[in-house]
Amino acid sequence: MRFTMDKIVRDGDPVLRAQAKKVEFPLSDEIQQLTQDMMDYLVISQDDEQNEKYGLRPGVGLAAPQVGYSLQMASILVPPLDEDSDEPYWQGTIFNPVIISESVKRGALNVGEGCLSVDEDVPGFVTRANRITVRYQDEQGQTQTIKLRDYPAIIFQHEIDHLHGHLYYDHINTTAPWRVEDDVKYID
Repeated sequence: MRFTMDKIVRDGDPVLRAQAKKVEFPLSDEIQQLTQDMMDYLVISQDDEQNEKYGLRPGVGLAAPQVGYSLQMASILVPPLDEDSDEPYWQGTIFNPVIISESVKRGALNVGEGCLSVDEDVPGFVTRANRITVRYQDEQGQTQTIKLRDYPAIIFQHEIDHLHGHLYYDHINTTAPWRVEDDVKYID
């Protein structure tokens, strides 16, 4: 396992606030290895036994800046949304992603957000688009489009923010962190 918690870049490191560079294709051997290592981290972090063995915090997404690479790529592993399924809802690495449309309707995780790069708890709601369409390149450089809503949409927006130098707490209302508009959808 290449990435352990001590290898995750922490809040305060300039790489987390930089605009990441586009990834060039075909992927170099180094970037292919980085892709594998980032996904391995997520898979292991979501396994209770493995995550304890390696001392990891569970994660659903990991952006390249979080491991010290200022590149527009993020690995995402959305766990099953259906209790009857063992298969992840979505698993893969996105390169050079762009949100090409978003809903007016807003959503927020009902417990707030967290981040592997932010050690302290920053309380408050992070209001984001409830539905988004993302265009990205896959590992072969092929352009893909995905439509997301609710929890998966929030995960993708959180990771894409990392590629533009933004952290989740930048979206929290500092004067009233737990207050949101009446029409915001709360997501479990």
